[in-house]
Amino acid sequence: MKKFLTLAAVLSLGSVAAQAGCGKIETTAGKLKAFNAESKTLTVEAGGKDVQITLTPETKGADQVAGLVGKYVTVDASHKKATSVAAK
Repeated sequence: MKKFLTLAAVLSLGSVAAQAGCGKIETTAGKLKAFNAESKTLTVEAGGKDVQITLTPETKGADQVAGLVGKYVTVDASHKKATSVAAK
């Protein structure tokens, strides 16, 4: 019985850990209001709200962000970390 309970606990913890990295991608479309090159932060005006998203070294299109300020963009992000940035 003790082994069964231990096995059940290990399996349930493993399934919870697998769901922790959900990988949900949110798409934000709007006007790129600002880009802070020092902190690598974008400010996108979407739906009347300012949304701040951080660039990462893996972000596709990050090298073109400075030239997109004032233009409409689409940003895909997971947990406020951008995975891609593109002009709309």
